[in-house]
Amino acid sequence: LQVPRAPSQPLASSESRRFTNKHSKKALKASLTLGILLGMFFVAWLPFFVTNVAQAVCDCVPAGFFDVLTWLGYCNSTMNPIIYPLFMRDFKRAMGKFLPCCRRSAEPRPSAISLSMRNSNSGPRAATSLKNVL
Repeated sequence: LQVPRAPSQPLASSESRRFTNKHSKKALKASLTLGILLGMFFVAWLPFFVTNVAQAVCDCVPAGFFDVLTWLGYCNSTMNPIIYPLFMRDFKRAMGKFLPCCRRSAEPRPSAISLSMRNSNSGPRAATSLKNVL
C-alpha cells in the first residue's frame, strides 16, 4: 500500500531549505562583520590598555609611545563609519536616504510628512480635514 504524497511536500521542504540557507548566509555575514569590528577594536585598543596598566605599575612607558597608542585607538573609532557601510546593506541604505552625497539621483528625498505617515502604521485616511483632527 502506498500513500500518495501531497504535491506541496517537496515544495515545502525545498522552500524551508532555501529559507534556512538564506538565514544561515545572513548569520554568517553578521558574524563576519561582528568579528571584523571586534577584531579591529581589540587590535587598536588592547595595546593602549596594556600600556596604561604597565605605566601605572612601573612608570616605564615613554610619553610619545603612549600618545601613538592613544591615536591608534582614535583611528579605530574613525574606521567604524567606514566599516559599517561596507558590510551592512541596511546601514548603507539608511545613510543614502539622508546624506545628499550618497543618494542616487533617481531616488527623491522623503519628506517629513511621508516619513511620519509611513511610521504611523496607518494607511491613508479618507476625508481627513484639519477640523476633524483638531
